[in-house]
Amino acid sequence: MASWAMGWVSRRTAPTTVRLAARWLELRSIGLAPEHFSLAEGCRAALAVGVPLAIAVSFGRAALGWAVFAAFWTCLCDAPGPDRLRRRLLLLFVVCGTLVTLAGAWGASAGAMAGMIIGPALVFLSIVGGSRVAWSGPLGTLLAVVGVVAVGFPRPLDNALFQAGAFSAGSAWAYLLINALWRLDPAAPLRQLADAVTARLLDMSGDLATIGDSRHRDEQWHSEHAAHRRAVRLSIERLRGLIAPYARDPGVTAPLLRLLDTAETIFGALIALDQAFIDHIGPAPQRVATARAVRVALLAWRSSMRAGEAGRKTRHRAVKRLRRTEGRLSDNLCIGCVRAIAQALDAFDAHPTDLPIITRTADLATAPATGWRQACRQALRQSAGLMAVYYTAIVFRLGYPYWAAMAVVVVLQGGARVTWTRCLERILGSLLGGCIALLVLHVATAPAVLAGLAIGLAGTAVSLRSVNYTVFVAFLTMLFILVTELLQPGAGIASARMLDNVIGSIAALLAVLLLWPDFGASPTERIRSGIAANHAYVAAVEAARPIGEIEAARRAAGLASTEAEVALHDLGTTVRRFHVSSEDRASIAALRRLAGDAAIAWHRRLAAAKAPPEESC
Repeated sequence: MASWAMGWVSRRTAPTTVRLAARWLELRSIGLAPEHFSLAEGCRAALAVGVPLAIAVSFGRAALGWAVFAAFWTCLCDAPGPDRLRRRLLLLFVVCGTLVTLAGAWGASAGAMAGMIIGPALVFLSIVGGSRVAWSGPLGTLLAVVGVVAVGFPRPLDNALFQAGAFSAGSAWAYLLINALWRLDPAAPLRQLADAVTARLLDMSGDLATIGDSRHRDEQWHSEHAAHRRAVRLSIERLRGLIAPYARDPGVTAPLLRLLDTAETIFGALIALDQAFIDHIGPAPQRVATARAVRVALLAWRSSMRAGEAGRKTRHRAVKRLRRTEGRLSDNLCIGCVRAIAQALDAFDAHPTDLPIITRTADLATAPATGWRQACRQALRQSAGLMAVYYTAIVFRLGYPYWAAMAVVVVLQGGARVTWTRCLERILGSLLGGCIALLVLHVATAPAVLAGLAIGLAGTAVSLRSVNYTVFVAFLTMLFILVTELLQPGAGIASARMLDNVIGSIAALLAVLLLWPDFGASPTERIRSGIAANHAYVAAVEAARPIGEIEAARRAAGLASTEAEVALHDLGTTVRRFHVSSEDRASIAALRRLAGDAAIAWHRRLAAAKAPPEESC
C-alpha cells in the first residue's frame, strides 16, 4: 500500500450533529460536506492574498488590487487532483487570466457599448474553452469571472497593461506558493472523502444499534425517510467521482478502490439490517447484537487505515470478533450480514484485481467530455444573463455592476433546479455577509485592522469553498467589501454588493428558465425510474447473478432512489412539497423497501452457504 495511505483517515472528524444537518440539507439539494474543510489550504490562501494586499495598501495603488484578487482566484482554481494536472490547470489560468484581463480592460475602454459586447464575448470563450480542457474544474468559470471584472475596470492600453501585469504577478505568486513553496499532499482530499464514507457508515450502524425493540422511524413514510441510506450513497459517489482525475496513479487509486468495494459490501449488509429493523424480522436482541458488532468492526476498520502493518492486524482481529459473533447467532439474516462484512474486511488487503470492483482504474482514465452543443448553450445562457445585467446597470446606475456580472457567471452552473438552489444560496450568503461587513466597517476603520480581517476572510473562504456554498459566499462577500473599502473607498459598498448579487442571481435564474430550459425529469418520472432500477436489483439477486452485477444493480437502485427523493424535496419543488400525494409517499417508501428486500434475500442466501473456518482469519 502506498505510503500516503498511512494517514488517510483524519484524527478529527466532523461532529455527528453536523452530519445530521448535512443529511437534512442533502435532501434539499443543498450541500454541506464538512469533510471538504481544509485548514491547510485556507492558511496557504491567507498567505497568498496577504502578501499582495500588504503591498497594495502600502503603495496605495488601487490597480494593485488586481494582484490580490488574482492570488485569491488562483487558490480557488486549485481543484483536487494529481500534481501534474493541478500545475497544468493553474498555469492555464495564470496565462489565460492575464490575457483576459488585458482584453477586458482595454476593450471596454472604447465605450459602454464596447463593454456590453466584450464582456459576453469573453464569458462565452471562457466557458466554451474551459469545457474542452480535461478535468478543468472551475477553470472556465473563474476565467469568465476575471473577464467580467476586467470589463468593469475599463482602461486605456497603458493602464490595461499595468492591470494585466498586476494580475499576472498575483496569480504567478500564488502559483509559485501552491506548487513550490507550500506544497500540500495532493491525495489529502481523497483521504477526507474516504473518512466521510466510513463516518457515515458508522452513523448508520450506530443508529441501528440504539433502536432495540423500539419502532424504526422509517416504518412510516416521513420527510427524512431513508436519510442514512441516502447519505452513505452520496458520500460513496463523491469519493468515486474524485478518484477519476488520479486514475493514472495506481498507487493512489488502488487503496481507494479497495475501500469502495469494502464500503459497498458493508453498505449492502446495513441496508438489509435496516430493513430487518423496519419489518421486525428476526429476534430483536440478535438484530441489536449484529448492529453493535458491525459498529465495533467499522471502528476497527476505520482506525486501522492509518496504522500501516499494525492496521492489518487490527482488521484481522476485527474479522475474528465478527466470526465469533456469527457463531452466537441463529437468525440467518443476521448471520449473512455479519458474514458479508467479515469477508469484506478479510479481503481488504487483497490485490484490486482479486475483488469485484465496480469502478476500475481503467474506467476512470478518460475524462468526461462536455458536448460542444451543451457547452455553447451554457455559454450563451450566461452571456444573455450578462447582457441583461449590463442593461440593468445602465438603467439603474449601479455602482459596481461587475459584482452582478460575477453572480450571473457563478450562479448559472447547471439546469433550472441547480440554478434555482444556487440562486437562493448566493442571495442568502450575500445578504448575510454584507450585513456583517457593514457592522465591521462601523467598528473597524484602521487600514491595518481591515487588511488583517481581509486576510483571515480569504483563508476562511478557501477552507470552506466546498463545504457549503452559502457560508462560502458570506465570507467571500465580506472579503470583497473589505478589500474594496481598503483600495477603493466609497459610500454604500456593502449595500451595493448585496443588491448587485441579488440582481445577478435573478438574471442567471431568468436566463436558465428562458433559454433552453432544462427542468430535468419530474418527481413522478424519477420515482418510476427508481422503481424500475430497484426491480432490476431484485431480479439480479433472485437470478443469483455474479456479485459484481448485484453490487452494480444495488448502486443503480440507490442512485435512482436518491434522485427521486431529492426531486421531491429540493428547494425547486418547495410548493409541491406541501401537496405531496399519498401515492408519491407510498412510491418513495416502496423504492427503499424493494432495495431492502433484495438485500435481505441476498444475505440470507449468503448465510445458507458454508461458513469459512475461523482459523482462516
